Formats: sequence, C-alpha cells, structure tokens
Amino acid sequence: MAAVNNINEMEIFVRVVQAKSFSAAARALDLSPSAVSKQIGRLEDRLGARLLNRTTRQLSLTEVGQAFFARAERIISDIAEAERAVGDLHTEPRGLLRVNAPVAFGRLHVAPLLPKFLAAYPEISVDLTVNDRFVDLVEEGVDLALRIGELADSSLIAKRLAPNRRVVCAAPSYLAARGTPAEPADLRQHNCMTYTYRTNRHDWQLEKDGQAEHVVVSGNLETNYAEVLMSAALAGSGIVLLPMWLAGPQLAAGELVEVLPDWRAPDSAIYAVYPHARHLSPKVRVFVDFLAEEIGRLARGWERDGETGKEIAAKASAPAA
Repeated sequence: MAAVNNINEMEIFVRVVQAKSFSAAARALDLSPSAVSKQIGRLEDRLGARLLNRTTRQLSLTEVGQAFFARAERIISDIAEAERAVGDLHTEPRGLLRVNAPVAFGRLHVAPLLPKFLAAYPEISVDLTVNDRFVDLVEEGVDLALRIGELADSSLIAKRLAPNRRVVCAAPSYLAARGTPAEPADLRQHNCMTYTYRTNRHDWQLEKDGQAEHVVVSGNLETNYAEVLMSAALAGSGIVLLPMWLAGPQLAAGELVEVLPDWRAPDSAIYAVYPHARHLSPKVRVFVDFLAEEIGRLARGWERDGETGKEIAAKASAPAA
C-alpha cells in the first residue's frame, strides 16, 4: 500500500510542476487544492527535502526538486505507457499509417500489396510516399519506411524483410555487340551505367569463393531512378548492377542476362524501419508483420527468377553448336 501512496504523491507532484499551479493540478486530478498541498507536504516529509518554493504568486522548483522532477516525470510517463500498452493489446489496429518507400520498390512491390492490407484492416488508412532520398522519420512524421541496402547506425528499429541480391546484367544485344566480360576487370572496358544514390557507385565490389574484387567502372548514364537503368540496359545501352527485385522477371524472360554469373555483389537486405518506441503501436505492428510475410513470399519468387536468369546467361555465353 505504501508503494501505491508513493506513486500517487509522485503523480500529484508532477502534475503540480507541469501545471505550475496547485489549483490547476487539483482541477485536473479532481481534488481540492488543500488535498494536493497536503500530498506534496507528505512527499517532502517522506523524502526529507523541500521540493517546491511556494509564494502567493508562483511556484518554483528547488535544486533537489528539479532532480526529483526529472526522474518522477519519466516514471509517471512509463507507468501511463505501460497501462496504454495493456489496453492496446485488446485494441483493433486503427488510424492513419504514414509509410515511405523507394520509388521503384514502392511502385512495384509495396503499392500492389496495399489493397490486401487495407481489406484486412479496415480501420487503418495508409499515406504512402515514394522517393529515393533519405527521409528523417521522426522529423517528417513517418511511421515506417522501407530501406534497401546496408543500414547506417541510428536509433531506428529495423526488421529484416528479405535479402537484396544484386547481379551484374546486360541485354543480349549489348553483349553480342561488345562482347561478354570474362573477369571483373573486364568491366573497365565496358559502358557501366550507375545509380546515383548508391555510395561509391563507380566502385563495384564482386565476390567469388571468398575472394573480393573491386572494379572502378564508368559509363555514359547515371540516374537516381533504378528503373531508368533497367530501361537503358534493356535497350542494349550498357551493363548495370541491379537488384533481383527489379531485374528478376527480365532475367527469367531472357531480356537481360547475368554477366559474370559466378561472381556476386555483397549481400544486403530489405528492411522495414521505424522510430524507437517503448511500445509499438498496433497499426505499425500489424503492417510490419504483413510486410514480413508478403515481401518474404515475393523474395522467394525473385530468387527463382534469378536461378532461371543464371541458366539463361550460361546458355547465352556457350559457344554455338
């Protein structure tokens, strides 16, 4: 019982400081000003320290009071959040969910999933924005973002959804005209088109059996839009380094073929990221779970396409009978 009384006294103290008034705190707590004053007095007596300087016109914190308030406010907030968390477990996910995704990935793989998600959760509405720039989730009020590649250190929580395998590829027409690279170093002699937003975009790292090769490439096209790269590659303009989530169908169809199929770019992944919170809201939680299942299923299809693409590449590079 003493612990409960201590919490009550602490909450009243926090409310008084926040309201800067005994009477305002009393109204908010549905107590009389004298009852609030008595509780603060008991708290000070128990702690053996004065927390508030009182005058007829204003209240101010003592040095001890400032230190106690900083801790007490956090404790009261944690208690309230714990109570909300219990309630949320029995609350239907609802409200506006703000989502951000890269342009191409958002168009190809996130947008088509939304009708299914919205049908399953009719109390949720989604605001989807797509762009390839770095988005500050907290500053821009975004609940969740899809990010691809290696993540920088941050306070965000990241949920890995799927692998992000990337392959070097080109159209058969380009390889017929310019030849097929046999080793990573051969890429220096080719028109290698690059993605602007990728760090060290001209330094292509490829790995084989634990061996890594760095090749500095160059070409006549750079763009911040991955689908532009694929369109140029399909037209036979050059060689590109593309993710399977984008190029998988074209590889499977033979419109693109994998170059250097025994070499692969370092593994990375597709993530759902969201701001750190002591309790994840139901709307974000269900969307993360939904993406983990649906993107994971799609990724298994990309990998099957990739195997087909590798077989096509091997056939294309084999000598004619």
